[in-house]
Amino acid sequence: MPDYAVVTEKLRRSFDDLVAVDGIDLQVAAGEIYGFLGPNGAGKSTAVRMLTTLLMPTSGTAFVAGRDVIREPVEVRLRIGAALQDAALDPKQTGLELLRLQGRLYGLSGRDIDMRIGELESLIEIGDAIKRQVGTYSGGMKRRLDLAASLMHNPEVLFLDEPTTGLDPISRARVWDEVRRINRELGVTIFLTTQYLEEADALADRIGIITHGKLAIEGTPAALKRQLGSDVIVVRVDGDAQEAKRAVESIAAIEAVDVYDEEISIRVANGAGFISAVALALNESSIRVRELTLRTPTLDDVFLSVTGGRLQQEEAADEEAER
Repeated sequence: MPDYAVVTEKLRRSFDDLVAVDGIDLQVAAGEIYGFLGPNGAGKSTAVRMLTTLLMPTSGTAFVAGRDVIREPVEVRLRIGAALQDAALDPKQTGLELLRLQGRLYGLSGRDIDMRIGELESLIEIGDAIKRQVGTYSGGMKRRLDLAASLMHNPEVLFLDEPTTGLDPISRARVWDEVRRINRELGVTIFLTTQYLEEADALADRIGIITHGKLAIEGTPAALKRQLGSDVIVVRVDGDAQEAKRAVESIAAIEAVDVYDEEISIRVANGAGFISAVALALNESSIRVRELTLRTPTLDDVFLSVTGGRLQQEEAADEEAER
């Protein structure tokens, strides 16, 4: 399968009676940046663990870099890189020592290691910090070093698990630039999971959203947003959002109304022509409106439509529960 970096067919994983991944079919083209999104518990992490050979499928097939993850897991590992959300970096090692160790683990010669480090230094812009201990690095520098380590053996496919979580906007923008450069200059296929929908919108050539173990929707960011219609009217209310939904559902030409907490999201072809009708319907139902805005669809709207929740709010709730 030379034209595809990742191919799955009816990929499934269950844990006793729980079906975590329920027969997903993927085709990720070589050289593509593919964004893989989903709410907590949707099966996203389980799918990525199978693709990176950390977990065996219950049934179905998966090929990564042309190799079968079930029959050829070692060959798959030699052809992929993975930068996980929580990088396990030794704070006592220097960046240079870590990269050399990574090269040796993959069987590279000393000459090849030196050559590869030289290439990666310019790509990820670590600079003189590569000679300092990792414990002195900022969060952004650690992420860039982790990226470099995952690229030491020149992988064909790079799995990035939430590469910018916890970074400030400037560091996040730098990682975005580095991901683009890795893809463009090295020709590496990138399989990206992220909790930031604007990140997927900015980086991904195509996006897949998984929910309840199934791939619910897939396409380019622009195509997915076009599917929702040309405009979105967002209303934040005091009180029952379901009551607000009922108040506007009867308005002609409204395509759909989604509810999340105290917000309703109204999809309509001509938002400017119907925003006054929405405001009037809410006023007649004695619903107090805190905010009423009109905008074009975003990936957040796509995610809400497909999963019934907003990605970043779900991630935040999950992190709070863990604390």
